[in-house]
Order: sequence, then C-alpha cells, then structure tokens
Amino acid sequence: MARPHSGVGRPSPPPIFRLIAPIKSTIVAACVVQAVGSLAGIVPFIGVVEIARALLAGDDASGVVRIAWIAAGALALRVFCFVLSGMLTHMADNDLQLRIRRGVAARLSRVPLCWFTVSNGGALKKGMQDDVTTMHTLVAHTFTSLTAALITPLGALAYLASINPVLVPVALIPLVIGMVFYMAQMRNFGEKMVTYQESLAAVNGAAVEYVHGIGVIKTFSGTDRAFSRFVCRTGEFIDFFWNWAKGLLNLAVLTDLVLSPLTGVVVTAGLGLWLVADDVVMPVDALALVVLAPALTGTFLAFSFEQDAMMQGGQAARRLVALLDTPVLSTPAVPRKLRGHRVVFQGVHATYDGKREVLSEIDLVLEPGSTTALVGPSGSGKSTMAQLLPRFLDPSAGQVTLGGVPLPEIAPEELYRHIGFVFQDVQLLRASVRDNIALGVSGSDRRDVERVARAARIHERILSLPDGYDTMLGAGTTLSSGESQRITIARALLADPPILVLDEAMAFADPETGTALREALATWSSRRTLLIVAHNLATVVHADQICVLEEGRIAQRGNHAELVADRDGLYAALWAAAIREDVK
Repeated sequence: MARPHSGVGRPSPPPIFRLIAPIKSTIVAACVVQAVGSLAGIVPFIGVVEIARALLAGDDASGVVRIAWIAAGALALRVFCFVLSGMLTHMADNDLQLRIRRGVAARLSRVPLCWFTVSNGGALKKGMQDDVTTMHTLVAHTFTSLTAALITPLGALAYLASINPVLVPVALIPLVIGMVFYMAQMRNFGEKMVTYQESLAAVNGAAVEYVHGIGVIKTFSGTDRAFSRFVCRTGEFIDFFWNWAKGLLNLAVLTDLVLSPLTGVVVTAGLGLWLVADDVVMPVDALALVVLAPALTGTFLAFSFEQDAMMQGGQAARRLVALLDTPVLSTPAVPRKLRGHRVVFQGVHATYDGKREVLSEIDLVLEPGSTTALVGPSGSGKSTMAQLLPRFLDPSAGQVTLGGVPLPEIAPEELYRHIGFVFQDVQLLRASVRDNIALGVSGSDRRDVERVARAARIHERILSLPDGYDTMLGAGTTLSSGESQRITIARALLADPPILVLDEAMAFADPETGTALREALATWSSRRTLLIVAHNLATVVHADQICVLEEGRIAQRGNHAELVADRDGLYAALWAAAIREDVK
C-alpha cells in the first residue's frame, strides 16, 4: 500500500488519497472520459433547440437533418464514454480491493496475536468487508458521477451564456433555492455520520459476540439476558437513526421538491415566458432555458447523493488505514544466532492496554530439557506469561531471551522453528486432516503424520472419518473440542521444536485420554523444554519446577514436594482444594 511521504512540516495526505494513490491515474483517465461523455450528453438537448431555431428561421431540411445526425452521434459518443469510464473504474476498483485485502491480511499476520483478543470482532468485520465494499462504491461510481454532476451543468450554462447571458442567472434560480435548503439539511451531517458508523459497529460487535457464545449462553439458560444486550445495542441504533432522520425529513422533502427536474421545468418555463413577454429574450431562447433546466437541478441532486458516498468513503478509508497501520511485532534487520535453548525471563512486565499491568517483575529460567509448570488462580497471568515465549505479546518492560538472544532480535521463522505451542483456544484450517497436522512441516510423508497422530491419541478417530486423513474439515465434517486439540498436539509433535508451550492443552481430554497424552508427551519431551499452563495440578506434579502466580507475580516456585510442604503457601491451598474436589 502507498505510504504518506515523510518530510518536515509536510502533513500526511488524507487516508482516502493514500488508499487510492496506486490507482489515481486510472481514475483520472476515467473522469476525463466521463467529462467528454457528459458534454456529449448535452448535445441532443441543444440539438432540439437548434432544430427549433432552424425551423423558425426557415432553413432547408438538410440543415435540420445535419443537426439531428450530430445529436445522434453525440448520443452514441455518450454511451461509449459511459461504458469505457465504467470499465476503467471497475478495473481500478478490482485492483484497489486486491491491494487492500492483501495489505490488511499481510499486516494482521504480523500483529501480536493478543490484538485479536482485545479487538472488537464486529469492527474488524466492518473493516474487512463493509468498508472495502464502501470503497468499491466510491471508486467504481462516485468519482465519475461527481465529474458528470460538475461538467453537465457547466456545459449547459456555457451554452445558455453563448446565446443570451440573461438566461444564466434565471437558470440558476431553482438551483440556488435548492442549495439553501440542502445546506441547512447537511448541517452537522459529518458528526452525525461518525456516530452512525460507531453505532453500527457496536451492533455488529454485539451480534458477533452473541453468535459466537450462543452454545454457552443456551447451556446456562442465559439466552434472554445475552440477547437483551444485542437488542439494547440495536434499539440504541434505531433510536439515534430515527431521531436524526426525523429532524431531516422536512428539509429533505423541500430540497428534493425544489431540485426536481419537473420543478425546474415549470419554474424556468414561467420565467422564460415572462422574459419573452418583456422582449428580453427570443422564444427559442426561452425554449433552451426550459430544455436545459433539468441538467442543472438534476445533476445537483446526483452531486448531493455522491457527496454522501464521498463522506462514507472517507470514513471507510480512515478505518482501513488504521487497520493497515496496526502496530506489528518488530523484526530484526540483522537477526542474531541462538546459542542454545535456555530461556530467561528478566524483569518482565506485560500489559494489553498500556494501562493495567497483567505481569510484574517476572524472573524465571527454563533450563534446556526441563519442564516448568505455571499454576495459580484464574486471572493471575499464567496464559499471558506463556504467550510471551512465542511472541504473541511483547513485554512492556524487561525482556525474554532464548539462547542468550532477546526474542525481538530473532527472525520470526527461526523463532518458530525452536518454539511450538498448543493453546486451549484451538483453530483448525478448512483443509484436510493431513494438511492440518503437517501445517508447520512441508513435505511430511504419511508415516510421519500417522506416527504423531497415534502419539496424540487421534489416529483411530481420523480413520473413522469419511476420507480418513484426506477428510476436509469444515466441509460437513467437524471434530469435538478435545479431538481438535489432539490434532494441534499432533501438529506440534510433528514440528518437533526443542521448546513447547502447552496452555491447557489437555483441557478437553477425558481422564483416560489425558493420561495417555501425558505419557506420550513425557516420552517425546525427555530432551526438550516444556512450559505448561495448568489448572489441574495433578497433571504437573512431576514438573522440574512449578511457578505459582498470583496477581501477575510469581508468589512461589519449587517442585511439588517443596511447595506442598509450605502449608502457608498458595500452592498448598490450591492442592488441598484440588483433593477436596476429587473426593466429591
């Protein structure tokens, strides 16, 4: 995508001009073609006046026929220019949409994954879909329509001035009156439109959240309460829109009435007859006034409609540019080489919004080949700490190093060759089971894929699918949450990284499968580093070190026996609670 030019004292161009910069020449060409077509479109109306003039003057039939042929040729030229300008703008629009979607996709592929957690799903959907559609209207139609709305009345006024300058102010009377009403109608329109877009984004966000959570909502009988939030957002939007529209209704009716072509004809006909009666103009000049009056008022109505499209396009461009400028994780210009796989957290602080700290003063070492477990109450910062290692989030202070190198100084592809991760929130691609497992290792053969699927205890389930490992997921075939999670575990095993982050990776597994998975991971991880986030303490009793997090800080650390022996510590209380739960 085009970038604003840098320079001292030089302001950045408006977002809309930044977006359309790559297709500017095509749009200009389309507008020039449209201008020619608009001028050609006036010629048939002028032809009517000139034919009347010729007949009144007693010219022979050949002159009248010649004027008629010129009018017909101009009409054909207008159609040709309309088609050509439309082709140019739609080609430019296709190019722009491709650039925007590729640019947004490329940008979002480099943002911290926590951005997707804190961002509003409805706003993102509006940017990727609705705003791009708005830009289509702007590029494919608005610029050429504005050109026609400008050139057509100018051409008509130029002709009227050439035959009698008195006709120009008379022709402008309906237009001026209509513009007064229109300006009153458009007062504070920009501010209202911003509120309109924000309200619509809130409705979209509430709808997305409701649909995504419908399963949980129905399970816990919260349908009415959750649905009421969506209804509330919708009601607020309707109330705002109705109050806004109601205030504009009278002015809008007056504006449309005054600027309608029929009103223009009636008013100019009356004024023309008055001028003829006073011998100010000739009757044929009055005919020109009546014939061309709709070209003035009608095109201004088109201009007012396209101005709305321009305003919405400008706002859409602003949101799209904001998406394209979303802060991304830094990448090193000259990546550094790793010296081993020792992981060190040094004075780490972390925040999602720049205001409230989620982690504070985290110091921790993961020795190669060791298993470290993160436990603690919900909201204590366990998952945030796990997300720091694969750089789903960068520390706000302090640093995390791998092999003696800070993570931002490691090339992303190199980092993900050394660190794998399996999180509780599983995402599978709309692809075959085999491709989902082999996502991180291109060229994997069937035996390797099946080997890790067996280790992840998902092989038998895959064989039961319609096409086995070639079954397309998402095309009528779905897996349970536990089965999907085992697919991601198999994916991590196949990638075979020296460091693996597991954030509640077995949360959806039944006890028997969970035990089998832990045994498989224990065999696989004998010479690898594991960082495990766990709520079930029984799954991490054999970890080399257990860190107990409380309110974003490491409250305790040690192995299971040491932490249980500290009866006043948080871990002992959590362990006792877990035992009581098992007894129940």
